[in-house]
Amino acid sequence: MGNQNLIITIEREYGSGGRIVGRRLAEEMGLHFYDDDIIKLASEKSAVGEQFFRLADEKAGNNLLHRLSGGRVDVFSKPSVDGKLTSPENLFKFQSEVIRELAEKESCVFVGRAAGFVLDQDEEIERLVRIFVYADKVKKVQRTMEVDCIDEERAKRRVKKIDRERREYFKYYTGSEWHNIKNYDLPINTTRLTLEETAELIKSYIRIKGFTWPADASGQP
Repeated sequence: MGNQNLIITIEREYGSGGRIVGRRLAEEMGLHFYDDDIIKLASEKSAVGEQFFRLADEKAGNNLLHRLSGGRVDVFSKPSVDGKLTSPENLFKFQSEVIRELAEKESCVFVGRAAGFVLDQDEEIERLVRIFVYADKVKKVQRTMEVDCIDEERAKRRVKKIDRERREYFKYYTGSEWHNIKNYDLPINTTRLTLEETAELIKSYIRIKGFTWPADASGQP
């Protein structure tokens, strides 16, 4: 029998509410939640300064050869400990190792960092649910204004910039398109949903799949 932990991964457009939904899910389901904690853990594991991981966080690398070869990092190959130690590709491998180790240890929710791609390569993981959260531009800008406390023009620029970075990051390391729904089990448009409703929708999907979790008394067969 393979890994029976319940693993939820969430890729999200900026302003869609994906991170907030992920945290709410983890709290309600009694699961561990990992967002930028992965940076700290990868830094500790690799003995590479946290600032290197933060500079590269969810941004594409600049290795032209890597781009021309179609991207996609072998997440099962060991990170280098030589002169390439702080290369973006190597930092991604360290992060991938941390993500796999956490998934092997416990049921949890991961936000971003191509975790769905990293874990989908592992045949031992049998209960993986990959979510993509998105919304229309108007709603994303509105949420960004509210959460980040900035005006409309700054919110528009921020949404456009961060979505571009995340799209390029995903393509660079996975060789696949961020918005390709084939990369996910459940894409959710939050334009007309509250974040509470979005969390309930994800839990309903997980129940339909027949997966249970500690905090769900109704999920027993």
